[in-house]
Amino acid sequence: MIDLAVKNLKKYYSANMIFDHVAFDIKSGEKIGLIGPNGSGKTTLLKIITGIEMAEGELFMRKGLTLGYLEQLSVINLDDTVTDVLYSAFDEVNNLKQQLINYERHLSQEPENLDNILQEYGRLQTEFERLEGYSIDEKINRIIKGLDLDHHLNKTFNDLSGGERTKVMLGKVLLMNPDLLLLDEPTNHLDLSSVEWLELFLREYKGSVLLISHDRFFLDNVVGKIIEMDKDGVEIYHGNYSYYVLEKERRFYEAMKWYGNQQKKIKRMEDQIHRYRVWGEMRDSDKMYRRAKELEKRLEKITLLDKPVLEKRKISLAGLTGGRTGKSVISVKDVSKSYDGKRILHDVSFELFFGDAFALMGDNGSGKTTLLRMITNEIEPDAGQITIGARVMIGYLPQKVTFNDEEKTVLDTYVEESGTTLSQGRHDLARVLFYGDDVFKRVNMLSGGEKSRLRLSIILNNNANLLILDEPTNHLDIDSREVLEDTLINYQGTIFFVSHDRYFINKLADRIGEIQGKTIQVHEGDYSYYRERRKLDQEKQMVKKTELPGDQKKKSPYHGIKQPAPTNRTVTRKKEALAAEIMDLEQTINQLTEEMEGNPTDHQLLARLYEEKTHAENIYLDKLMAYEKLAIAVENQSEKEEKIR
Repeated sequence: MIDLAVKNLKKYYSANMIFDHVAFDIKSGEKIGLIGPNGSGKTTLLKIITGIEMAEGELFMRKGLTLGYLEQLSVINLDDTVTDVLYSAFDEVNNLKQQLINYERHLSQEPENLDNILQEYGRLQTEFERLEGYSIDEKINRIIKGLDLDHHLNKTFNDLSGGERTKVMLGKVLLMNPDLLLLDEPTNHLDLSSVEWLELFLREYKGSVLLISHDRFFLDNVVGKIIEMDKDGVEIYHGNYSYYVLEKERRFYEAMKWYGNQQKKIKRMEDQIHRYRVWGEMRDSDKMYRRAKELEKRLEKITLLDKPVLEKRKISLAGLTGGRTGKSVISVKDVSKSYDGKRILHDVSFELFFGDAFALMGDNGSGKTTLLRMITNEIEPDAGQITIGARVMIGYLPQKVTFNDEEKTVLDTYVEESGTTLSQGRHDLARVLFYGDDVFKRVNMLSGGEKSRLRLSIILNNNANLLILDEPTNHLDIDSREVLEDTLINYQGTIFFVSHDRYFINKLADRIGEIQGKTIQVHEGDYSYYRERRKLDQEKQMVKKTELPGDQKKKSPYHGIKQPAPTNRTVTRKKEALAAEIMDLEQTINQLTEEMEGNPTDHQLLARLYEEKTHAENIYLDKLMAYEKLAIAVENQSEKEEKIR
């Protein structure tokens, strides 16, 4: 069943066209991701669907369809508590509940109308049960836990920050359970655990979902269809974000093939027209001229294909990296920090080495930015020591990039802060995608992504060999994030960064530091490996919780008979066998990657290779985990043997 369909939708603001030729439909239960560059009209489209804004074209909705969208919600009384706001999602159910209470009073007060009262009471109770009125508290508790609202329940709406208000309103929309849920950047202001909870909630959601997000991991885990918007219309991809990336590239190469074939055909026709004219002149033949005219008419009727463009601009960083540092870049030892008597960090210790790409993760308010500010010497630790290594030049990219005088042009700003010449400045800026007249734009006219690029270029030209980045992908669209990723992947120095963008972390990080319980735990490997480790740890904890205490365990007939412990030699042999399997899997994954890159136009082959590669990568991760467990076992066994000696 189709919930909603749009056809030939067009939107202007004054004389500026935002988008045109937008057409798609949403079927019941579909989970759809709406993507596109900033300014392509994604949020405007949601407002058109909800009736907040108008547009040319046709929009059809299934009769009785209910919509859920934050901006549609009635204005909240600022004196209402968070609990009041969440319960207001069930106004209809609450009204029914009040009516039932009133009728219960009438039952004892008006015995002469007992039959009528009982009949109406029964009708109201049936409706109350249909709306699942008895499970309201359970639903609200699920939202409170999932969105981490426990600490805000008794606060008034007036006392909440902008981000906290958005979280509460998101909770209310989810509780309203509309047929079609419209979400605009729902992961903003959520920490990682809440984002993962929301992914599961939306996957299980029975209604349809249309969401705008730049979180590629989120799109991968939630949606089964991607709608890509630009000013000329939409492209639809029936899969998640990873499928979209592959399919977009395949469509590009296919379109290039059609374009190339058409260009060859046009060239042959033009050559033939030229020959007919030459032959006509040589032989003074009207017949040849007529044939040339006929062929020209056929040529004019051909609908010319636009040359496909795969907008994948790359940044060149050659020569833009700082000098080599010593092996140790940052050493943090037993660092603690408190604010107003509240402990934020306690006994934090870790070390950052040259060439590391270290991602710092943790819940909102866990102390990530505090740790960054101590490392950059903005604030002092209460206890402990932070040592910056030899020859380290720090370049800091804050969450919000600003410049001293944003009325200046990009070129003037760059030249002033880098101490270089105008000609060298233009050359350097071109390497970070500021071409032609772009360099004469005023800085205050730049987008967030462009400002980050400009600041990063200045940092690198000042020979920074340690980059410290605080949420560098905030407010960037997907294209800008990928440009930034390409920039940082090619960087030859050390990177220490805070981010909630799991796709970005997975692509860039080779070490992950997680702040938990006011201290830090360091994990070697990328985000996918970290997730597997965390999942394994959680499973171990669950097993421990379900185990009975020692004195309650049932004793088997074999109780007290010790199983022979595996010898160190046996474990070592297993470890060596696993290492060989891991090497084989690495080779397989590399071969599959090369085969995919070598066959970009074969859609069926690409799909099969992608599936094989995903399967191989999953096995690879399992083997790595098993290898690590065996390595720990060998180490533990060696320690035991050493103690015995």
